Parts: sequence; structure tokens; C-alpha cells
Amino acid sequence: MKQELKDLLDLLDLEQIEVNMFRGVSPAEGWQRVYGGQVIGQALVAASRTVEDESRIAHSLHGYFLRPGDTTIPILYSVDRIRDGRSFTTRRVIAVQRGEPIFSMSVSFQVIEDGLHHQIDMPDHIKSPEECASQDELREAYIDKIPVEYRESFERPRPIEMRYMEPINDFEPDPMPPFQHVWIKASDVMPDDVRLHQCFLAYASDMTLLDTCYRPHGIGWTDQDFQVASLDHSMWFHQPFKTDEWLLYQQDSPFSGGARGFNRGSFYTQEGKLVASATQEGLIRLHRKTT
Repeated sequence: MKQELKDLLDLLDLEQIEVNMFRGVSPAEGWQRVYGGQVIGQALVAASRTVEDESRIAHSLHGYFLRPGDTTIPILYSVDRIRDGRSFTTRRVIAVQRGEPIFSMSVSFQVIEDGLHHQIDMPDHIKSPEECASQDELREAYIDKIPVEYRESFERPRPIEMRYMEPINDFEPDPMPPFQHVWIKASDVMPDDVRLHQCFLAYASDMTLLDTCYRPHGIGWTDQDFQVASLDHSMWFHQPFKTDEWLLYQQDSPFSGGARGFNRGSFYTQEGKLVASATQEGLIRLHRKTT
């Protein structure tokens, strides 16, 4: 397994320090605050560890970001075992640093069963991953625009491969429509564990979703006058999937206003199977006056 993927899986492998209590750490990558997808993924790991019946997997999660996380100290995850029913199991997770909650999440698990089925089809005219721009290609194209303080991070090997159908230069962005299609997958073979694939996708789901709502405004996250942060995040896992196979992340933003942007995402396999959905609202506050 590639080291960068192993490092991510180690990040998701929480230490149990007491009954219903787990400890996670953050990578030493120089960021000022904890990446939101890390907290979502780790919180889902913590909740999953308290569900002993392995036939039950997460079908939905709903989380709120309460305070910025500090990358220099551990995060404690406290799990409340709300209910263990005949078909459904409910958990509540609170992530704490310095005695204060930084994130809260509710998770529901269900026994896998059959039922009525339909789905909205994957959009037509989607390019294959091989036809879309890779991160390496985009970095080479934009290298002169990337500020020096960000170049080391962009040159670091990534545990998640991403291919962009409608790429944007985050450092000198032009206004673009409020949607994007990104192919994602793990950079190497993943363990055969349904719950781990869910936690991995929860981690990855926060990487591009919030960006969608400020694409129309021609502004990038490195702009010193722009404040951007996740406020909440929800996911629904429709059916099992593998994150070491390409998944299309279809994303759109129906609305932004009031210094908030709303975003939706759908995950499809290459065969067109809808396997998960996500929504997120984020803070997008522009401090300078606009004309």
C-alpha cells in the first residue's frame, strides 16, 4: 500500500481510551485548522466502533461544525449510544478539544435489507476519469500562480486521486457555473471493509463540495478578504461501494446568500450506480465591499 494512503488510514484508526471514548490526531501538514472531512471521517469511525453488530452499516449522518479544530492537539470523540433497535442503531458523537465541543454528529445504522428501488441516473455526456484533468496536470498548468507558501502542500503525494471535468484555477479563478464533476478514488487498494469505505468517503466528501458555491463569483479560498468554512455536513449511504474504484462526485450549488452557500453532491460508480449523497452549507463571507 502506498505510504500516503496508509497514513490516511492510520489517521482514521482512532485510539480507544475508555468505553465510548476515542482519541484522534491530525497530520502535521502546516494547516492552521483541522480539515473538516477529517473530523467527519473520524467521528464516523468512533460511532462505528460502538456498533458491535457488523451487519449494521451507516445509512445517514448529520454533523455541525461548532469551532475551528486545532491541528496541534488531539481530538477526543465521545459517543452516546442513543438507541439499539431491531433494525436501526443511533449514535451521537461529540468531538472535543480543550474542554469545548468543536463538532457534533448524529449517525444512524441499519441492517442491510432489500426494498423498493429507484434512482436518478448519472448525467449524460460525462467524461471518463482518463479524459479529465489530473491534479498533477493542474499543478503543472498553474504552478506559476500557486503562492510559495502553498506549493509544498500541492506537491505532496495524495492518498486520494482526483480528476476534474471542469477544472478551475483556485489562485486566479474566473467565474464559472455553480456545478462540478470530479472523479475520485483511493490511490491504492483498500481493505475489504464496508464501514472503512464509508469513513473514507466521508473524509473525501468535504474536499470539493463547499468550493461549488463560490465558483460563480470568481473568488478563491486563498483570497485574504474571503472567509470560508464548513457549517454543517450530511451524508446518506444508499448502497455498498468501493473507494478504490472510481466514483463520480457530481456537485451543484442551488443557492448562496446571507454569507452562506448551499451545496449538494451525488456519488456514482462508473457503471452509473448511485451509492451516496451529500449536502453541505458553508460560510462564504467577503470582507471587502463589493460593487
